[in-house]
Amino acid sequence: MIERKIEDNVCILTLNDGKTNALTDTVVKDLGKYVKEAEADDSVKGIILTGEGKFFSSGFDLPMFLSFKDHAEVCAFFDFEEEILMDLFMCEKPVIAALNGHTVAGGMILAMACDYRIIKNHPKIKVGMSEIKIGLPLSIAQYNVVRFGLDSDKKFRDVMFFGLMAGVEQAKEMEMIDEIVEEDKLIEQAKNMINLFKNNPGNAFTPLKLCVRRPFAERMRKELDEGSWKEGLKCFFEDDVRKTLEFVQSAMSK
Repeated sequence: MIERKIEDNVCILTLNDGKTNALTDTVVKDLGKYVKEAEADDSVKGIILTGEGKFFSSGFDLPMFLSFKDHAEVCAFFDFEEEILMDLFMCEKPVIAALNGHTVAGGMILAMACDYRIIKNHPKIKVGMSEIKIGLPLSIAQYNVVRFGLDSDKKFRDVMFFGLMAGVEQAKEMEMIDEIVEEDKLIEQAKNMINLFKNNPGNAFTPLKLCVRRPFAERMRKELDEGSWKEGLKCFFEDDVRKTLEFVQSAMSK
């Protein structure tokens, strides 16, 4: 689930769905709904996306992935997931990721869609993308969002191809993260960044944001509408991928 509250004219969305805040279909749909509501509410300056506990998010829910009965079910999930991710990426208001804990896989994808990423200072927190190690590529919107966030082909290679799991200091050095703060300053600093971005004459933030992101959004739209990307989703039913998903799910449930 996602807990929503308005505080100081900021919409705070907190992932709070089990031990690792996995992204179920319900969580993804709620995220889309709350982003649209915040964008339409003139009293809301921006959005903070954070999590509860030791995880921001471990990524997409593995039991959900394993429950897909056929290719059509996988496609149905990604049809709406891609649209919601694009809505988050192109939100006209500032969206700040306040990363309270481990930010992995789908969790990192959400963080990359945000305008600024702040993480709690903790030696055990890991940030990274594990998809290559479980045999799953990125979808169209996911790829473009992560590539935009990492800002270079080399960083994308180092994070994605090696399945990198970085500590907070390394994540900042690689510019996966913008800022490290102590836990009690996490939400406060996220609010500060929203005010910094938003409180300018004429709301200059929004056209600047849309200008730099629009080429990526247009490419996503074209590839989603015209490409053959759904063929790649058949990987969910390959034996080695399913065995790996089952193994990781079992390990995480212990």
